[in-house]
Amino acid sequence: MKSIIFRQPGGAEVLEWVDQPEPVAAPGQVVIRAQAMAVNVPDILIRKGLYKWSPPLPANPGNELAGVIASVGAGVSDFSIGQRVLLSARELPVRGGCYTEKIAVPATSIHVLPDNVDFEQAVVIPTYLVAHAMLNGLGLATHAKSIFVNGVAGAVGSALADLARSQNISVIGSVRSPEKAAFAKSHGVEYVINSASEDVLQKVMSITNGCGVDISFDHVIGPGFLDCLRMLADFGTVVAYNVYSPKPDDDVFEEMRKLSMRSLGLRIFNIHTFDHQQSVLRKLTRELIQLLAQKKINPKIGARFALADAAHAHRLFESGTVLGKVVMTT
Repeated sequence: MKSIIFRQPGGAEVLEWVDQPEPVAAPGQVVIRAQAMAVNVPDILIRKGLYKWSPPLPANPGNELAGVIASVGAGVSDFSIGQRVLLSARELPVRGGCYTEKIAVPATSIHVLPDNVDFEQAVVIPTYLVAHAMLNGLGLATHAKSIFVNGVAGAVGSALADLARSQNISVIGSVRSPEKAAFAKSHGVEYVINSASEDVLQKVMSITNGCGVDISFDHVIGPGFLDCLRMLADFGTVVAYNVYSPKPDDDVFEEMRKLSMRSLGLRIFNIHTFDHQQSVLRKLTRELIQLLAQKKINPKIGARFALADAAHAHRLFESGTVLGKVVMTT
């Protein structure tokens, strides 16, 4: 069988398409014949040697895979050959391993996919998991009627918008180009603000008739972060997630003191908080699979590659020009 590996950290050129031994299902394991994989930020960070949870070298950087069970090991009774399944490396002892034609994994780490769930859309579920965990896993959406999403055309941003739409929550989002605005609107975003040419805070307050939004999601925590606080309705919450950028220029706590009469909240979110709560992650994943099967969410695919062309897929992903998920197929 064939897999993608790299022997040393670097650019997309370090990815190799190599022959590897056929995996065998040990007791308690299943072998999955892959049909689709997703390209995500952790894959890039693993390839660059920058991911805290990177597997040892030589490594396979993939973290999501959907396919069909090819064989089962001794003691596996809940799964059978031919079943359609989803695998996320978040549920494995070591990240990576999913850029491959076949993989042997613990049966306890996989999820059954209904027949009407497309493999390519299924591998987007782990990205949706971040959004679902924030919006619903934390209970924030219980009383929310409106949300703001900074970078709403991005992977997690569009997932937040899609999930909110399915729950009848009004979505306002920001983008930085007309192309991203069109993509966001196609994903159910009611109000799209171009932050390159419009005053985001002013627009949000105008759209909400001065009331503000219940939740503001931000993945940057950059110079405009205080506006995420200022746009909140009473008892509103800012959720900052997947933060890679520098801290804001202004004093966030001082601004919260100024706005204290509105009882606002600030929450920092990291999906790895759930690493030792696998039962919660699995429950949230099952909920997303059900939503996908019911056509209540609709992950968008932006580009498709053969697995052998993983280097090209990584280059496109890193260019930041693709709208929707980059997927690979065997």
